[in-house]
Parts: sequence; C-alpha cells; structure tokens
Amino acid sequence: MSPYSVMMGLILILTPIICWVFTLGREETRTPLNKIFEVIHEKRYYLHALGYIFIIRWKALTDDLNEPIKLKTGNFTNWVYSLEGEVTLWVQQTFENAWLTEFLNFHYLFIYLFLIYITTVYFAYVGERDMTDKVTLNYLLIYALAVPYYLFLNVEVTSSWIPGMKALLYHDGWYTVFYATNDPLDNAVPSLHVAIPFGIILLNWLHCKERNIPIRECKHWPYHLFIVINTILFIFTIAYLGIHWLVDIPFGMIIGGIGALFIHHLQPRLRNDHGKMFEGVDKKKVMRHTFWEGAVTLVMLALILSSIAYQENTVDERVSMRLGGGDSTYEILTPLRYGEEMTTSITNMDDSLTLEFTIIWVDESVSAMDQGVIDWEMLEEMDNQTIYEVEPKQTLEILVDEPKLWHLVILHNSAEELDDVIEVRILNDYGEDQMWKAIAISLPSLWMTGFVFHRLQRLKKAGRSLIDSTPSHLWEEE
Repeated sequence: MSPYSVMMGLILILTPIICWVFTLGREETRTPLNKIFEVIHEKRYYLHALGYIFIIRWKALTDDLNEPIKLKTGNFTNWVYSLEGEVTLWVQQTFENAWLTEFLNFHYLFIYLFLIYITTVYFAYVGERDMTDKVTLNYLLIYALAVPYYLFLNVEVTSSWIPGMKALLYHDGWYTVFYATNDPLDNAVPSLHVAIPFGIILLNWLHCKERNIPIRECKHWPYHLFIVINTILFIFTIAYLGIHWLVDIPFGMIIGGIGALFIHHLQPRLRNDHGKMFEGVDKKKVMRHTFWEGAVTLVMLALILSSIAYQENTVDERVSMRLGGGDSTYEILTPLRYGEEMTTSITNMDDSLTLEFTIIWVDESVSAMDQGVIDWEMLEEMDNQTIYEVEPKQTLEILVDEPKLWHLVILHNSAEELDDVIEVRILNDYGEDQMWKAIAISLPSLWMTGFVFHRLQRLKKAGRSLIDSTPSHLWEEE
C-alpha cells in the first residue's frame, strides 16, 4: 500500500476519536449520529466533498503542466540560494537523527492530510457551519492561489541544490514512489505545509475577532492550539528534511493570509447570510470591481510573462541542479501517452568533472533509496541499467518513448570532495506547448489576490475594520 493509502486509512479510523477527544467537556456541541445525514443535507456539506474532488483534479492538472512548460519557465533557485545560503543544511546536520527522521517523515504527510480533512469534519461535527465552510475553502483556494507560483516561479528543493543536503523525505524507500509521482521537486515556493495550516489559524482568529471573542476563550481553543503547534513543527520539518528553503515560510504565510482574507470576506455571501448572493450588485459595482481587480490581475500577469521571457533569454546560463562530490539526486520525467516521446537534454556545466546519470523506472529505484541517500553503486550493479557519462562542458540527449511510466533521471557526482560541485542543466522537451493552459489556470489566483487588495482598500476608505465581512451593500444601512 502507498503512504497516502495508509495515512488516509488511519485518518478514517481516527476521525471519530479525534472529534470525540476535542469535544470532551463540550458534549452538547456534538452532532448525534442519527442526525449526521440530516445535517449534511440541511447545511449542504455534500458540496464540501465535491470541492475536495475538484481540487484533487485541479492539482493533477497543475502537476501535468509543470514539467512540459518548465523548458520555458526555468527556475529561480539560484536567486533564493544567493539570498539565504545553506542555513537549512546547518539545520539538517545539527539535528539529524534516524528516529527523528522517521517521525518527521510520518508527520509531514499524516498531519498535513489530517489538518486538511479532519478539520472540516471536526467543525461540522460541533455545529460550526461557517468555520466548516471556511476551512474547506481554505484548502481549495489556497492551493489555487499557489498555482501560478508553482508553475512560473519554480524553485528546486534544497536537497537538489545544496551540496551535502540529504533528501531525507524523497530518497527513502517506501515514500519514494509516492512523492516522485505526486510531488514535483521544483514547487518549493510557497510551502503549502505552512500556507494551509496558517490559513486555518488565521480564519479561526478572524472568526473569533469579528465576534469579539478572545481566541483563548474560544471553545475551539484546544484544537486551534493543536494546529498552531503542528504548524511550528512543520516549519522545522520542511527545513530539516531537505525540502523547503526558509524563504518559503513567509511566502507560505502570505499565501495563507491572502486566502484566509478572501474566504473570510466571501463566505457570508456564499451562505446568503445577508440576502441573496448577488444582492446589491449593480452595473457600477461590476465595472469598479472589474477595473481594480482586473488591473491587479494584469500587473501580476505581466510579471509572470516577464519571468518567462527572462528564463527563455537566459536558458544558456540556467542551472537546474547542483551536486557536490558524492551527491546523487534525480529529475522526474512524467508519463507519456501512447505514441508520444520526449527528449531530455543533460548538460554538464563544469570545467573538469564528469557527470554520471541513469534513467530508471520509479518503481525499480526504491531499493537504492534509503535514509535520504541514493545508493549509486547499487544502481551501477543493476541488470540492464545503462550508466551514461557527460564530460565537462558537454551535453547528452536521451529520447524517452515508454508510455504510462514514471521515470527518474538519477544524476551522480563521483568526485571525492564535497566542494567539487557540478552544476547541471536539464531541459526536458515534451514536444507540446501548453503554456496557454498554465496561464489560464493561474488567472483565478491573480483575481483572488486583486479581490483581497481591492476589498481592503474599500474597507479602509469606508472607515471600517479590515476584518469586517459585511457585504458592502449593507454598509450604508448600518
């Protein structure tokens, strides 16, 4: 069974237990079992389930576009590395421990899925309709907000860039196949392991603040504190495991904050708490929203197009990965349809060192992945496994045409000294221009950002609190 199946199975088993534990002393808030389906129908919670299905498909579409457009979008990892250096390497080397690694690998996936799914069930179980809506939308919309950054502002994970940094999460047997097939390694900024729980924390705070309830006096304070503690642990985990850069943390909080504000201000309209959803909307308002939110969208779109142009113009200097002496890492090749083929072009940018690599099915690589390290000698000894060498300043192209299979391009620097770093450029040509799709699925994120800025500006101009979620057509009536 895959890690995802195991974790979701545990979550399914633990959901009623968790809901029971966090409602001890507040038994009156629990939804009786014989009324569960009635509540689901009455409060339209079936729409929440459909929302989860929708975002799973949205993520799949985003991931499918990630690799084919990377030929043009490149990555900005060198910018991040020049900003923060190797701080995360210090974190990993200072605290590295086999037991800690096992625990954090489990925590990274299990608690993330836990917060996404059980939080919705918990708030529904205790009769908090509005918070049920908000935490569900939190997952759906924060991922949507992150889409353009994942597609156009690619940043490689730290273990693909910092010499000596172990991929404690990705190069670890049981987890290898799952992450290789579900987690593009250049989606480091922003961190959704920060953005999503931070969004939940902020939504609960906004919900209480607007009702003049001190957060510590909120009846859900124990669960709120549980999320806060795990978010702090996530921040350590993503640095320790060789996944995220430190800059991903504030960026994740910004995305989580924008998402929380968008949801906080929109949810009352979606629930029709102040009349019909579009009540008070007239031609003048539509024009004003279109102008200001459209302006923000166009500015952000222009920045995206500029970043694409920059990457295309600097492709000859582009560095995809960096390997210190003895390091191994991999590039993911997504499955092809029948009749399709792709070309991977691997350039050794070093002046003197030789780069080695091999291409292998993901499933066959598992035995060589253990505790954050790829066993290159084991790969060399595998039957029918071709080892390629790329001489200094040379490029080697490989054609891949096997359909329906995930492949890894595993690269290795055989130098003995860690400081003997090889910079590698990898260009994968899938033969199809899907840039228009990537731009299209990014537009909702740009508009949501514009909506939040416009909403806050209108609240400030009207002399109202920035967390006031009252629809604007009621402002003059109050």
